[in-house]
Amino acid sequence: MSGLRAVLFDMDGTLVDTERAWVEVVEQIAARHGYALVGTGRTAVYGRSVEDTATMLYEPLGVQQDVLAAELGDGFAARLADGAEPRPGALRLLSVLRRNHVPTALVSASPRAVVDRVAASLAGHRFDAVYGAEDTVRTKPAPDPYLAAAAALGAEPSRCVAVEDTVTGVTSAEAAGCAVLAVPSMEPIAPAAGRTVLASLEEADLALLRSLISVH
Repeated sequence: MSGLRAVLFDMDGTLVDTERAWVEVVEQIAARHGYALVGTGRTAVYGRSVEDTATMLYEPLGVQQDVLAAELGDGFAARLADGAEPRPGALRLLSVLRRNHVPTALVSASPRAVVDRVAASLAGHRFDAVYGAEDTVRTKPAPDPYLAAAAALGAEPSRCVAVEDTVTGVTSAEAAGCAVLAVPSMEPIAPAAGRTVLASLEEADLALLRSLISVH
């Protein structure tokens, strides 16, 4: 079957301005344990789950992995206790998709409790499926979250557009077979086959999303 079947949105840095907050939380917790998160160590946490970040950092920080994961999760949840600011164009695009009966999913590497809290703050938009880090065996950059979201919506991944802001997320979506619309927030992402890059969601509309499937 041809045509756009669903749009699968990343959350942090894509729909809401939380990627920077996540990095700051990681930096603060690392500093608390006497470790400076700089350079490639800093960029490595972009788009990563709490568990993956704890796996990367527990040795240099000298903290048990489960203890560090709990610190990171609690710190991020506290930072977003009052919700998060939508990225420019996000609410408009969600509204356009809802009016045109295009199914949507929220596909995040953040803890599910954080995902649910942020989703509730997005001006009442109701996603047809929601996935957090705990909802699949593997999270991004593995393809599992996008494969699960597409299946939940009854859509072939090749007929879904994934909207992402990090290399980690793009890797996940492309491995699942989705067309990708990248809107970088913290790191550069280059255009590629099956991947379109925009400066902002303000530049995106339904016609563009449909065109990404026609060329995928």
